Amino acid sequence: MQAASFIAAVRRGCTQTFRRPQLLASSSMVQCCLQSTQPVPAARLPCRVRLSAGKRYAWCSCGHSKKQPFCDGAHRTNAPSFSPLRFIPDRDRTVMLCACKQTKNAPYCDGSHLKVIFQDLVKSVKSVFK
Repeated sequence: MQAASFIAAVRRGCTQTFRRPQLLASSSMVQCCLQSTQPVPAARLPCRVRLSAGKRYAWCSCGHSKKQPFCDGAHRTNAPSFSPLRFIPDRDRTVMLCACKQTKNAPYCDGSHLKVIFQDLVKSVKSVFK
């Protein structure tokens, strides 16, 4: 699609000519490699989880776990340089745990998923113009 026809379609309000960007994680978006050196986003949005006081939890830091946001040991074969973040909450509460693996406040979400979603949108728009 040429830029001029793209702009004309936007002005007309024609959304049928655009491919919808894929925001949620799917099997086609997960990186496939034998061993990861970077965390793989397990999902684009955080996981809402009820935590119990005094219970031990292990947050998946590599993104390969099938039990997101918690670790299932997949890092041993897929990302041996990563280890889960173990934590014990001090009180019962519902929290948002990071699933995009980009948080600076692990294991809790700090809004970094917005940057990941934006990067996905930029990639999908670039693919439209190729």
